[in-house]
Amino acid sequence: MFSIKTPQQTVKALGLVCVVMLFFCGCDLQHSTRLGGPELVWSDEFNGDELDPTRWTAYVGDGCPGLCGFGNNELQYYSDRAENVKVENGKLIITALHDSLESRAYSSAKLLTKGQRSWQYGRIEVKAKLPQGRGTWPAIWMLPDKNKYGGWPRSGEIDIMEHVGYNPGMIYGTVHTESFNHMKGTQKGDSTVIAGFAENFHEYAIEWRENKIDWFIDGEPYHSFDNTGKNSEDWPFDQSFHLILNLAVGGSWGGSRGIDDSIWPQSMEVDYVRIYSF
Repeated sequence: MFSIKTPQQTVKALGLVCVVMLFFCGCDLQHSTRLGGPELVWSDEFNGDELDPTRWTAYVGDGCPGLCGFGNNELQYYSDRAENVKVENGKLIITALHDSLESRAYSSAKLLTKGQRSWQYGRIEVKAKLPQGRGTWPAIWMLPDKNKYGGWPRSGEIDIMEHVGYNPGMIYGTVHTESFNHMKGTQKGDSTVIAGFAENFHEYAIEWRENKIDWFIDGEPYHSFDNTGKNSEDWPFDQSFHLILNLAVGGSWGGSRGIDDSIWPQSMEVDYVRIYSF
């Protein structure tokens, strides 16, 4: 024997089924695979009280010996001190200070996933709030693990986000290769202006595929770089790259209009990093 359900009862029953399914599959809608989209394969939500050493390595030094100032005449010494890098209230906080650490007038932090995790193709998302003021140069970027085609720039660089403090709100997305790099003035990039870059968190992302790389801010595309199909001098992006988060001080670009010594300390805060595969 069966009963006929009203439309309202049917809707309630379907809703109950959905709730039960979500409960038993342990799904988190925020982190679950997007409908028809990429699948989450790695993330850091910074929900603990310290940096996860299985995900990140803090670089210590100023690039010396070798490329002192990392080849860009940067003025900071990178440290792993709590003053420069910490996890607090669900955020990663990288802070640059005017405190004369080691041989440098400024200190800051640079975090890498190298040696922990790297990726070839996918969507890379970083939600961040940026520092402000002349002399700040925050970056979210990627370098290859093994330099398949030789040293920089032959094996490539992907700049997901760069911002220089003397140009407030202008966000840059760029690639560097043997054919296209800033040393030759041939780099391939674009930029867009966003409001509230230092007051609000924004999501900076790329979607990196075999045939192109697309750049996004808060889900809106603003730049694309296509694989020419010629050779590795144009497209070395067929190998694994690791992620880098850093806040530089000064440098040939970030300091090209001077440094305002009244602004320090300045911080880049990161809400999350999420990597998706296609």
